[in-house]
Amino acid sequence: MIPRDFYQAQTIGLIKLARVYSNVVSPPVMFGVLGLAICLYTLPVASAVVWFFVYAFWVSLFPILFVLYLLRIGWIKELHMSDTRERHLPYLVAVCSAGLTWGITHWFETPELLRCLVLFNIVELVMLGLVNTVWLISLHSTGAAAVTAVIYYVWGLSAALLIGLPLIISVSVVRLYLHRHTPSQILAGIALGGMAMSLMRWVGCFA
Repeated sequence: MIPRDFYQAQTIGLIKLARVYSNVVSPPVMFGVLGLAICLYTLPVASAVVWFFVYAFWVSLFPILFVLYLLRIGWIKELHMSDTRERHLPYLVAVCSAGLTWGITHWFETPELLRCLVLFNIVELVMLGLVNTVWLISLHSTGAAAVTAVIYYVWGLSAALLIGLPLIISVSVVRLYLHRHTPSQILAGIALGGMAMSLMRWVGCFA
């Protein structure tokens, strides 16, 4: 099934709106906002801003910039990388970048919650990378479910229902509308986000 927004000429009207939403409400942005919330929750404002920029650059912005570079040089055909083979190198770079971030946050003894979030990014990306070697899975729905799980364990059920549930639903609907994923790929992404959180809880994070 060819995505609705695969060709530039198709990106008009509702398709364009869905495309913009999908680009803006993407996993790096979701985790960037979550990182800001956790920094402000665990640190004084000045320190929170500093560590947010460290987290946001290495975990969120740097992988995006790398994907844009691959797009520019023609290594990948389009931003959302529907061809799973195009995702291998971006996943590797994202994992290494998150690993560097974990090392920095561990070295400077930042709050455990921030270090757990970075470790969560690594675990989720590794799991996604392994699955995507054999099957296309929704990175968007995985990210939305993972963010919702973090919100639930940090701020409670009400916050998860108010913020996380609409996020999961809207992201899933948009990805389905754009024909970027099948329902099974969306559900698998949501399940993977939950599995990643279960693994984090098992090692003592977000307890």
